[in-house]
Amino acid sequence: MSETKLIEIRNATIWRGSTCVFENLTLDIEQHERVAILGPNGSGKTTLLKAINRELYPVVKTGSCLRILGKERWNVWELRKRIGVVSNDLQQRYTPTTSALEVVVSGFHSSIGIHGLLADRVTRDQVRAARKTLAELGVESLCDTPLEYMSTGQQRRCLLARALVHDPATLILDEPTSGLDFAASFDYLDRVRQLAQQGRNIVIVTHHLNEIPPEMDRVVLLQAGEIVADGRKTDVLTSEQLSRVYETPIRVAEVDGYYLAYPGKG
Repeated sequence: MSETKLIEIRNATIWRGSTCVFENLTLDIEQHERVAILGPNGSGKTTLLKAINRELYPVVKTGSCLRILGKERWNVWELRKRIGVVSNDLQQRYTPTTSALEVVVSGFHSSIGIHGLLADRVTRDQVRAARKTLAELGVESLCDTPLEYMSTGQQRRCLLARALVHDPATLILDEPTSGLDFAASFDYLDRVRQLAQQGRNIVIVTHHLNEIPPEMDRVVLLQAGEIVADGRKTDVLTSEQLSRVYETPIRVAEVDGYYLAYPGKG
């Protein structure tokens, strides 16, 4: 019997507001795959991420489905235990006064922070697990520090700890190094590599080649709501293909398993 797919999308039409972003989209991602979803701004990356994260739903029609781990319907809180998400959008939803510990503990409740009646539901085990996860990411000293007094890199590690606190099998990272300097970017990507090497499913949504660690096996290339290429990195990340999709001359170099893009001839 074949293993249940991590993501199974069939003939899906997905709208974002008044815009039809995808029409008859079909995409499979197996468990234990490490996949980068790549494309320019406006290609549909964020819409696809929101659909996978159950923030958007495809149009209901015959022959269409969007299944996560074999199920079309999920209790969102249960899904968060199976799939951890880190995104700049999520990071910006937290108030600057939220502490690192509150950020991570909120992962147990699929909430933005811990407020009001929700605070009464926080257990000692949850606090211990949050502290342990922060320690594993090297930011335990920030437990009581508000986000406003952290660097962007430290904030991103707190969000990663929030995603990891359930020990999910799958991580989805949206533009993981956005806003980070070189040191913070390299540190963050190294942690992602370690997670991939531990056998987790990793899905990275990006428009930067340097955010794709060497452990990523497969690249799905989007353009204007369509999958224009899907396969091994060596086959998808070519100068010709990227130049066509990004509509500008691009050269591609590979260094130690990382792919880098730089300007081609005009």
